[in-house]
Amino acid sequence: MLENAELIEDGASVLLTFSQGEQRRFHAVWLRDNAQDAGTRSPDNGQRLISLADLPVSLSLVAARIEMGELVVTMAPESKDYRYDAAWLWQHAYDRQPPSQRGWLMKEIETWDATLSSRLPSIAISSLNDDTAKCQWLAAIRRFGIGKLTGGPLHSGALLDVVAQFGYPRETNYGRFFDVRSEIAPTNLAFTGLVLPAHTDNPYRDPVPTLQLLYCLENSAEGGDNRVVDGFRAAQQLREEDPRSFELLAGYCAHFEYLGLGDVCLRARRPMIELNPDGEIIGVRFNNRSAAPFRDIPYADMADYYVAYRRFGEILESSAMGVTFKLAPGEAFLVDNTRVLHARTGYAGEGSRWLQGCYADKDGLLSTLACLEAAASGDAT
Repeated sequence: MLENAELIEDGASVLLTFSQGEQRRFHAVWLRDNAQDAGTRSPDNGQRLISLADLPVSLSLVAARIEMGELVVTMAPESKDYRYDAAWLWQHAYDRQPPSQRGWLMKEIETWDATLSSRLPSIAISSLNDDTAKCQWLAAIRRFGIGKLTGGPLHSGALLDVVAQFGYPRETNYGRFFDVRSEIAPTNLAFTGLVLPAHTDNPYRDPVPTLQLLYCLENSAEGGDNRVVDGFRAAQQLREEDPRSFELLAGYCAHFEYLGLGDVCLRARRPMIELNPDGEIIGVRFNNRSAAPFRDIPYADMADYYVAYRRFGEILESSAMGVTFKLAPGEAFLVDNTRVLHARTGYAGEGSRWLQGCYADKDGLLSTLACLEAAASGDAT
């Protein structure tokens, strides 16, 4: 709720007082650029109809008042009123202190360790047809970066039907989906029975696939258990233990590379811990198997960089950090590949282990979730 609106800085801005006593300032140019009227935004899709050149250079506020809980401002030289919802203004307010600590996370994200095992988000694949259940599961993926699925059909390609519930498969050099089982001459170590330490997939690709789904069709071999680790929690632990190590992994780019059988050459240059300019953790890339020689770290910092690199790996492999499970046929798990690392114990001997994997992108999942949440709340967005 808005309580008061006062013009300040000779009409360049308005000072708003909200019912909780908080005050926020808004610039005239920002309000005009974000006006919600039909002349500024398309009523059909919400996209902006004006360009930056349409914003008057000498824009100012000549009046501000509160009507029916909304802010109403009159702008010059247009001599036109614009209305703004109070809740919308509060949600989009930018007049606040920036985060004081690098390595912060959005409030929708909850980091975790091995204790997540008892509350790992899980859903029956058939329940994805129910919007309420799907919304809850997708919200859990947004919060934890990991979720299991159960009760799926046992046929090749079934994982694509799962992805279709929230997005689209991302086709790569591995195809729309790929088999994860032992091969005689593997093009990737994932296609062997070897132990795989905690890693994110495809760090050598830009943009990296942001979601990965692994779907079990057969799993009678001894071993081959899956393990997942929250890279964001590991990054925060490293920061708490040794801020310099955190800054080294966040401040310098690592190099990653994958060379196929003469037909693929993928390279990427990104930090192992990726931060937004304001210090928010937005990604982790960690894959020792695909790391190329580091060449962007100065000589003076290289030895310390390897100390940080090794310690980050130790945290990721700690038994206190990971959740381990063995997939049964018809089960699957989805991970945020920019955050959650996955690993596998080795397997050999009798029996078989056949998983299929595919990639998708997080924007599709978050879009589906936003639409489901809007529908549940009655929002017309």
